[in-house]
Amino acid sequence: MLDSPTSLLKGIGGEIAAGHLIPFLGPDVLALGGEPVVPNGARALALALSSKVGVPGRIKQNLWHAAQYIETHKHRVTVDKMMAEIFKTIPEPNALHLWLAGLERLPMVVDTWYDGAMRAAFVAKGRTDWGQIQGASKARRLDGGVWARAVGADGATVADDIVEAWRTVLYKPHGAAQPTGDVLVSDADYVEVLTDIDIQTPIPEAVKIRRAGRGFVFLGCRFYDQILRTFARQVCKRSGGPRFAVVPDELTRNEIKFLEIEGIQPLTMPLAEAVAIITSTAPG
Repeated sequence: MLDSPTSLLKGIGGEIAAGHLIPFLGPDVLALGGEPVVPNGARALALALSSKVGVPGRIKQNLWHAAQYIETHKHRVTVDKMMAEIFKTIPEPNALHLWLAGLERLPMVVDTWYDGAMRAAFVAKGRTDWGQIQGASKARRLDGGVWARAVGADGATVADDIVEAWRTVLYKPHGAAQPTGDVLVSDADYVEVLTDIDIQTPIPEAVKIRRAGRGFVFLGCRFYDQILRTFARQVCKRSGGPRFAVVPDELTRNEIKFLEIEGIQPLTMPLAEAVAIITSTAPG
């Protein structure tokens, strides 16, 4: 007899709490706390950028093309300033953020959006045994060989070997507005990363170690764009499984195909309902 969605989600909550499943957060998670104070999705962010600088209509809803247009015509500094301004307000951590931040057995949280809510949740919980690893854009790398940078709980950039001692890693593969303001957002940012990501070079060693033997749970994620699918695939590559995704019922054909190919079991239900069940699990 198949488990009911509620029973399955309770089990997923227990596996997250035990450190066996890694949460993979998308921008829709921000809507759990009410109307988001920052754009919560690639299309919404593309429109926010386009509202500040004139962008051709055909690319207004494509984040990476819109950002590249602005970078090409107004300079990269303009893109960075716009992103910093858009994400200046840090969303109040919601119940999911706070629950995850309280799980001391959780080795890693993958957060694919640029906001600082998950970081704020760790601070709110008084955690000091964690740190953030974020993707670094080609335009702002510390040197030619750096794909990502590590930032401690105090906001200071640290050496990679410090990461080993962190109880929990917050991995922001597309970069983050806080605390360093370094983001991947334009086509140029992604060209080199996507060239090498299939051989895993841009994936930090700490991420490879912590995903080994573990599964993933996708929450608040959509996969309608190739970049979104590629990053999800490569971040989870060589992990142990299983994989689950809480999804809406209007998935595109590309999204359905992606879930099938990657062996991700879809759980079709409202995100808020699923999160309420998952977070009802007491931290172990």
